Amino acid sequence: MRLAERVKQIAPSMTLQVTAKAKQLKAQGVDVVGFGAGEPDFDTPGYIKDAAKKAIDEGFTKYTPTAGTPELLKAICEKFARDNGIEYRPEQVLVSNGAKHSIYNIVQALVEPGDQVIMQAPYWVSYPEMVKSAGGTPVIIETGVEQEFKMTPAQLKAAITEKTALVILNSPSNPTGAVYSRDQMLGLMEVLSARGIPTISDEIYEKVLYDGLKHVCVPALKPEYKEFTFLVNGASKSYSMTGWRIGYLAGPQDAVGAMRRLQDHSTSNPVSISQKAALAALTHDESAVREMVRAFDERRRYIVDALNAIPGIRCPKPQGAFYVFPDVSDVYGKPLAGGVVVKDSLQLTDFLLDKVRVAVVPGAAFGNDRCVRLSYATSLELIKKGIERIAEGLVA
Repeated sequence: MRLAERVKQIAPSMTLQVTAKAKQLKAQGVDVVGFGAGEPDFDTPGYIKDAAKKAIDEGFTKYTPTAGTPELLKAICEKFARDNGIEYRPEQVLVSNGAKHSIYNIVQALVEPGDQVIMQAPYWVSYPEMVKSAGGTPVIIETGVEQEFKMTPAQLKAAITEKTALVILNSPSNPTGAVYSRDQMLGLMEVLSARGIPTISDEIYEKVLYDGLKHVCVPALKPEYKEFTFLVNGASKSYSMTGWRIGYLAGPQDAVGAMRRLQDHSTSNPVSISQKAALAALTHDESAVREMVRAFDERRRYIVDALNAIPGIRCPKPQGAFYVFPDVSDVYGKPLAGGVVVKDSLQLTDFLLDKVRVAVVPGAAFGNDRCVRLSYATSLELIKKGIERIAEGLVA
């Protein structure tokens, strides 16, 4: 069967592959410590589950408007005003099947074949593949440990051409946990504002911040930024609702209207029951969220110190999200346990899973082969166990 060329170019998600392989081994009785999953290990708060159960009991199981129920759209607008200090009307908002779907809708609506889309590396694995699916070309700005995994205004300006159709920003970041300060983000946005380049601000990890940091909401920085920025958020990370699949975007009304029409003919509405659950999440006290972040912070501090104690590993301390992205390139080409020699992050990932039973994600999946990603959205006990195995495995 002949496949469309755009589909042939799309690579599978390596994070999902690693997680699936680890789960398969566990199902076979193998003791694997998994650092692959990008989801909180906490249960969804009870009040959210109760709202979903009530929705089922009351028969709220039918189609809703494509863009989301009026009450959920209203709650999202109230959330933006309350948390971010920015005003949106319901018609400027679209609820989708996860924040991934929100970003996909934006890319499909704005990117033509031959267009260029700028993003930094390390990047979330799906960004470049979404661009390819629309016939666009990802333009990658390289960053690294030395610059705290943040691109500079000069780098951004140099990457812009007449073919630039879109820029993707992500803070707090997956996979690095890097967080742009207000001044750093203003520097980038001034470059984009001068040209009016459409911009996605992926803020899905907004509430997972440490060390007293305050979230920087990009379109709220200056009124003019709102005219060309698409704000993306969702319920998955902050409320431990990954499987519920609720994300949302906000932006200029005419563009959001086009994205609503696109969703009309792809998935139509998000799950009705999940919308009721998301409504409860957005309108309830967030003490459960704060407790979750406190636990992540304890794990973050431990895993950073433990990784940096292993010869050959340099691990910056993330300021947000629940990932570390250590530079492990010093172990490439050197004998590891059993005399094994690896040359890149893919081979190191295979070695760690096959030989020491620890699942991490290769940095190559995120555009930086010098690193690997570990999620600390797992118990402190398992983190300690996994890091001990890594330390033993990296010593010949």
